[in-house]
Amino acid sequence: MSLVELIAQSDERGLAVSGLACLDRCLPVLGAPDDVLRPLWASLAEDTPWGPLIGPVRESVPRGDDGAAARLALRMLDAVPAERSGPGLRAWADACSVAALQIHRTLDPAADGPLASGELRRQTAVLELLARGEAGGVRRALDLSTEGRRVLRAVVSRRERGRV
Repeated sequence: MSLVELIAQSDERGLAVSGLACLDRCLPVLGAPDDVLRPLWASLAEDTPWGPLIGPVRESVPRGDDGAAARLALRMLDAVPAERSGPGLRAWADACSVAALQIHRTLDPAADGPLASGELRRQTAVLELLARGEAGGVRRALDLSTEGRRVLRAVVSRRERGRV
């Protein structure tokens, strides 16, 4: 099944996890700490509202970089819907998917290279995992996201060292 089809068939929990996972994997372009989204992940795992947590999370993310990848990541963060339901959630999850793929393509020197294809694989794996409805799905989605974040952080770090 294609990524577009997986997103279209996802329930609200799947959409929230998918969007948050995309954002989480893109944090390195913002220079944000790895655990900045932890409150949102916890609210998903505990099935509690995340609306009150969004403001403090946004405020804790650095906003100094104005590169294309950083602008895309900030748009994902700024668009996190206060409610994890309704058409806004689906639109956000879809936009996060597109933005995350674009960020990875921007940072990948080869057209559709390993960075972008790895992001596509991780997005698909998260959605398939959640579609199966297995216990611990949020935790496993977070694990996949952490792996992707580490990969992107290494790429960002190498690029920064190359500029010095």
